[in-house]
Amino acid sequence: MKLVKRNSRENSVFLNKNVSDCILDFLKSKDVTEVFVLTGGAIAFTLDAFSGRKDISYICVQHEQAAAMMADAYARLKGNFAATMSTSGPGATNLITGIACSYFDSIANIHITGQVNLTEQRNIKTNSFGSRQVGFQETDIVSISKPITKKSIQLKKADKICKTLENLYCISQSGRPGPVLLDLPMCLQRELVKIDTNKRKNYPNKIRKKSRNIQKIINTLLSSKRPIIIAGGGIRYSKSVKVFNKIIKLLNIPVVSTWSGIDTIDHNNKLYLGHIGVYGSRAANFCLQNSDCILSLGSRLDTRITGGKPSTFGRNAKIISVDIDKGELNKNRGLKINTKINEDCNSFLKRVLCYLEENTFHSLVSIDWKKYYLKMKRKYPTVSKDFSTYNNFINPYLFVDQLSKALNKKDVVIPDDGGHLTWFMQAFKLKLGQRVFSAFGNSPMGYSFPASIGASIALNKKRIICIDGDGSFQINMQELQTLVNEKLPIKIFIFNNGGYGIIKQFQSLYLDKRYNASGIGVSAPNYKKIAKAYGIEYRSVKKNCYAKKVIEASLKTKEACLVEVFIHPEQKIIPKLCFGNPIEDLDPKLNRKEFKNNMLYPLITADKEILEAN
Repeated sequence: MKLVKRNSRENSVFLNKNVSDCILDFLKSKDVTEVFVLTGGAIAFTLDAFSGRKDISYICVQHEQAAAMMADAYARLKGNFAATMSTSGPGATNLITGIACSYFDSIANIHITGQVNLTEQRNIKTNSFGSRQVGFQETDIVSISKPITKKSIQLKKADKICKTLENLYCISQSGRPGPVLLDLPMCLQRELVKIDTNKRKNYPNKIRKKSRNIQKIINTLLSSKRPIIIAGGGIRYSKSVKVFNKIIKLLNIPVVSTWSGIDTIDHNNKLYLGHIGVYGSRAANFCLQNSDCILSLGSRLDTRITGGKPSTFGRNAKIISVDIDKGELNKNRGLKINTKINEDCNSFLKRVLCYLEENTFHSLVSIDWKKYYLKMKRKYPTVSKDFSTYNNFINPYLFVDQLSKALNKKDVVIPDDGGHLTWFMQAFKLKLGQRVFSAFGNSPMGYSFPASIGASIALNKKRIICIDGDGSFQINMQELQTLVNEKLPIKIFIFNNGGYGIIKQFQSLYLDKRYNASGIGVSAPNYKKIAKAYGIEYRSVKKNCYAKKVIEASLKTKEACLVEVFIHPEQKIIPKLCFGNPIEDLDPKLNRKEFKNNMLYPLITADKEILEAN
C-alpha cells in the first residue's frame, strides 16, 4: 500500500514504497519496459512487484546466461539500457558469460540478483565468518562479477535504493559504458522507504575535455597523400553514424572498418574498401598497410585487427587514434600510436564536422592513391566466382551473398561465433540502416540466438535474422521455448558443417589434421525434429542453386523459422592470416610477383614466410 505524506515546509510529496517497486519505477524511467528474468526464491519478492503493472513487464527465459545476452542486444537497440533479474547462487553465476559480453563490448545494462538475508550471510561478525556458505544458495556474486562490471555492489540499507540505482546508472553510462550489478538481499526487497517525488537527483554523464586542437588533426589528415579512416564500433556506440557519414563525404577519404564498425557505412559506398584484420578483405588490408596516415575512430586496435605482430600494423603511417578508454590508448604492446585522443567519438566527430562546415579546406590526397584503392577493391572482391564449391553442399560465401541481396535496409542481423561468423562477416554486403552485431569482444558460442530474442523484444517483436552454427546453436537452444512463448518472427539460419570448422582449420594448419573435440566426438541433434518439437517451421538447403529460393521463402513467412544450411566439413575460411605475418599477406598467399606489385612500401624481410614464393 502506498501512503502519501506532505511536508508543508518543503512542499514535497512523499510516498512510502517498497524497494522492489522503487526498482521497477527506476527501470521504467530509463525506458526499460521489459526485464529478462528467471525466477527463484531469492528474487521472488522483487518479481512480485510486477503484479498489476502495465508500464513494465518481464520476459521469462530458460537460462540466466541467455537472459544476460538478451539484455545485451536489447540495450544495443533500445535506448542504451536493459535489465535482468535472477535468483542467488547458481542463478547469479549463470549470468557471468552474458555480463562479460556487455563489458567487453561497452554495453550498459543492470543485473539485479537476489541474495540471502543479511543475517544469513557469511561475512557477518559471528562465529560463522569462516564458513564457505551460511544461507541457502548464498554466493558472493559481487566479488565474482567485479572484474567484468563497472560496478558491483550489494544493497545494505533499504533507504539507499534510489540513490544507489541512479548512481549505478550514471556509472554504467559515463565514459566507456558497461554493465553494473546490484545484489539485493531478500530482507530488503519488501522494506518500505520514503520517496520524495519532487527530489529526484540527476547524475549527468561526464563530458570529456576537448584536449586536442581539431585543426591540427584535420591538417595532418588532409596533408597526407594516402590517408585512410578506420571505422570502429565506437562510432555506433556513441550514436555517431550520421555524423560520420557526413564527414567522410566531405573529406573524400577511403574507409575500412572493424567487425564492430561494419554497420556504420554502406558496403556500396565508393569510399568503403571492406573490413580489416586477421580475417579481413585483401583490398582493405592492402590499402591500410600502404597508407601514410591512419585515423582510427572508436577501435581498440586489438590483435584481431593488427595481427599477432602489432608493430607491423600501419608501420609506414602516422596513426591517430580516438578512443574513449584511456587504457586502450596506452596499452604497450608494440603498436605505435602517434596521436592519442581520449575522447568520445560523438564529441570528436561533431567537432570535426563543425570545423569542416565552417572552413574551406583542400585535400592533398593523390590521384594515384584513389586509383590504387579503387583498383584493389575491383581486384579483390569479397565474394569471388571461383570460390571452391562441393557437390551437395552450400558454399557459405555464396549463400551469405544471396542473403545480403534479399534483406531490406531495416533488418537486424546477429551472427554467432565460429566459422559461420567469419564467412558471414567476409561476404555480407551491408546496406546503411541495417544493424549487424555480435558479442565481438567476449565472442562466446551461444550469443546470437538469445541476442536475437532480446533484439526482437526491443523492437516490438520485429523480424531478426539469426546466423548460427550447428555447434553454437546448442549452447542456448533451450531458448526456442522463449521464442515460442513470445511469438517472435526470428529467422534462424544454422550453418551445419558437422563440427567446429574454425577450430578444425586451425588443427589442419598446426596439428596435422587431428580433429580432436572439433570433429571427433562432436555431434548435433536432428534440427528438423527439434523444430517440429517446438512447432517451428523448418527448411533445409544443400545445393547453391536452391539457396535463393529457400532464403526468399524463409523471409516471406511472418512466423519464426529454422533453416539448416549444409556446409562441407572441410570448407575453409579464406582469406585468413597465419601467425607471424603482417595483415597484408593473407593466406592462401598470392603469387609473390602479384604481392610485391600491390605494395607501395618495401616488404618486411625479417619473416621467412613472406620471402618464400607460393
